[in-house]
Amino acid sequence: MNHEIDNKKQKARLALIMKTSKLRLWFYDPTTRHCCYLSEAGDYEREYNPADFALFFHRDDLDQMRAMVFAICEGKMDTGKVKVRSRAEKESDCRHYEISFSVMSRGVDGLPTSLMAIQHDVTEEYRRQLKINQLLLRYHTIFNSSLLDMLYYDKNGVLTEINERACKSFNVKSREQVLDGSFLLKNNPFYSQIPLNEMTNTLTGSIIDFREFNLPEYRLEEFGLKGKMYYESTINTIRNQQGELEGVYMSGRDISEMVNSYHRQQDSLKQLQRGTDSIRQYIANIDYALSVSGVQLVNYYPHSYTFELINRETKKRMRMSQLRCIRLATLRFRRTVNSALNRMDHLTKHGIVQAIEIEIRDKKGRQIWLLFNMVPMLNEKGEVERYFGTYRDITDMVETERRLAVETKKAQETELLKQAFLTNMSYEIRTPLNNIIGYAGLFTGDHDEGDEPFFIEQIKHSTNELLLVVNDILYISRLEANMEEYKKESVDFAFAFEGYCQNGLSGIKPGVQLSIVQPYNRLVVDIDASHVSMIIQRLCNLSCLMTTHGSITASYEYHRGELTIRIEDTGSGFTEEVAPHIFDHNFTRNASGELIGSGLDLPIAQLLTKQMGGTIEIQSDYGKGTSVWVSIPCTASEIEKKRV
Repeated sequence: MNHEIDNKKQKARLALIMKTSKLRLWFYDPTTRHCCYLSEAGDYEREYNPADFALFFHRDDLDQMRAMVFAICEGKMDTGKVKVRSRAEKESDCRHYEISFSVMSRGVDGLPTSLMAIQHDVTEEYRRQLKINQLLLRYHTIFNSSLLDMLYYDKNGVLTEINERACKSFNVKSREQVLDGSFLLKNNPFYSQIPLNEMTNTLTGSIIDFREFNLPEYRLEEFGLKGKMYYESTINTIRNQQGELEGVYMSGRDISEMVNSYHRQQDSLKQLQRGTDSIRQYIANIDYALSVSGVQLVNYYPHSYTFELINRETKKRMRMSQLRCIRLATLRFRRTVNSALNRMDHLTKHGIVQAIEIEIRDKKGRQIWLLFNMVPMLNEKGEVERYFGTYRDITDMVETERRLAVETKKAQETELLKQAFLTNMSYEIRTPLNNIIGYAGLFTGDHDEGDEPFFIEQIKHSTNELLLVVNDILYISRLEANMEEYKKESVDFAFAFEGYCQNGLSGIKPGVQLSIVQPYNRLVVDIDASHVSMIIQRLCNLSCLMTTHGSITASYEYHRGELTIRIEDTGSGFTEEVAPHIFDHNFTRNASGELIGSGLDLPIAQLLTKQMGGTIEIQSDYGKGTSVWVSIPCTASEIEKKRV
């Protein structure tokens, strides 16, 4: 009896351990093929026949698990492990398990009579690894698709990543050749003269004579690097918050061909100026330049309507009919090609320069662009005999121009916003300034002394408006330049919240009901109290200015690492035309066109919120009121909610 009690206690203890570790234990009877889970109390649950048990798991994984169970039951293996998914309608709802099988008991013939399975829930690990793999895939895609050589050295100066373009530049046959942990930054001839800890973000240009680096650690013979190389690169150091070096990221390109080509061009100019080169040498230089730039030759014979492409390397000629030329172009360029051919058929003596998009795609999957430059070739009678020209692949240039156009458009939009802001700013400053000048001028003219207090009051009012606008313009400029510093500190927000609100609600109009909701007795969070209070005060002040009747409600809530503040009023709200632009650094106005405060409260609140890592949302119904939500990420060290 005591043995049974001890046995149950052991089973219960085992079940508790398994539950804590996200494990489940079940047993399989090879004779009946029934399965039974161990319950939390340490007892056996009801038995499941094969059909019922199969409903727990994904049908694609079930065969794999059955095959392993049968192999153990037949004595082919003693243990096994398999990964399976639960059955669910959506893939995202699937649970992932790792099941380990072992023999629980054996019969006289040595074959298992009972199997034990430990079922481990690895869903969180699977999803975390899946997310990591997706991030790594995105990183490697960007890294390897770059048009520049890209290398990464860790904090010890060991090369840990290199893309295919860099491998090609340095004659590396495979990435594994240099990623074995032995290729150090100090062994790279381009950077060996710079100590690792003295690396800074810089743009460098190097001329390396590999003959000067003949020591074995440079491994130049392994890569077949000889002669000189001109190399342009950018060094970017990665440091942690303490300023300690975490790694060095480098991007660059081999500009040897560009430099050498420039030198050759200079030499050619000198030779032409001296008149010492022969025509054959001149033609050879031209042909070499064409080869470097990827230019090919072409002829068009208008009398036979034949287009001829000439391959300079193989000297082969390929002829095409007009119809084939037209069909080779993409649909939108076929009329252009037809027009150019018609002009040459009519023997125009003007040159033809035309960029054309063709149906063929390059290795990157982009539509190829070719630039044709055709000139007429005349016979002795001055008649057009044929058209001779060149064509070259300008796909990269077109792609660059497209990207440049997009960036230019973005820059223009930004400039328009700035110009609009400056225009508005000039107007808003000029309006109170004109009032000040106007009323001040009345003092010098004929006036009733009884009006002077009114003049002074108006001057004071306009001066305050001007000061408010100027201060906010200077402050928003400081925010846009990222000059504001943010410091977190532990603050009892439950104690401070009402004070923040009262500072902004000092201008509340008579008859407007004020409600400050306080759901906590104590809430200690790490926030930048001064900037959070500034946001609350500005939003409360804005509600006061817009609300003449009804109520203003201020509340807050802390949930899962975010402090959410809500300011709600029953004021005038914003019209449908104004609402989408209230954060666009425009001066906010009411329906009558009058400034609300300085007009910059909402843009300032948005910038402060974003720079503290938070979000701000606004919902406004014209004539009914406005609600603003501000969420600030923070960590709470003490939480004491009020009892309802």
